[in-house]
Amino acid sequence: MTTVNEIMQQTEKKMNVSIDVLHRELGAIRTGRASAALIEHVRVDYAGTPTPVHHLANIGVPEARLLTIQPWDRSMMGPIEKAIMKSDLGLTPSNDGQVIRLSIPPLSQERRVDLTKMVHKRVEEDKIAIRNLRRDAQEQIKKLEKDKELSQDESKRAQDQLQKLTDAYTAKADALGKEKEQELLNG
Repeated sequence: MTTVNEIMQQTEKKMNVSIDVLHRELGAIRTGRASAALIEHVRVDYAGTPTPVHHLANIGVPEARLLTIQPWDRSMMGPIEKAIMKSDLGLTPSNDGQVIRLSIPPLSQERRVDLTKMVHKRVEEDKIAIRNLRRDAQEQIKKLEKDKELSQDESKRAQDQLQKLTDAYTAKADALGKEKEQELLNG
């Protein structure tokens, strides 16, 4: 038998994961500054397995607009460059046989607006995911009430508690979005 506390704990855990995913996704959206998070989602074919770049190389940020990638295995220079070219970053890597350099150009105002729209879209998708988690938990609570394992008052209290939890996580998603938006517009 599932209890209200278990439902709340599971829901909060899932909402936390949702916020973590949003944080990673927003970190990958390029601002005018270099960040290792920019290439976290880039996968390189390593021995037939798509592998994240940071598992194959040291990633450095020596300057605000420069990212360096130093593969541990020099034979991976080409595949890493190809993976970056194929990604949606819009950056062209250059290499000197030792290190791959990614120069981050300043963003145009038009590109900033496009990226801001992308941030809004990701935040909205995350808020929808959070509301879906709330709906699933509400169904579980209503089932407990229907099965007479919960009184109407307890069910109402649990749903109020669930709504407060949902509001808190929705606010976290909004805050992450606003932070990224400021970074884009001021970067």
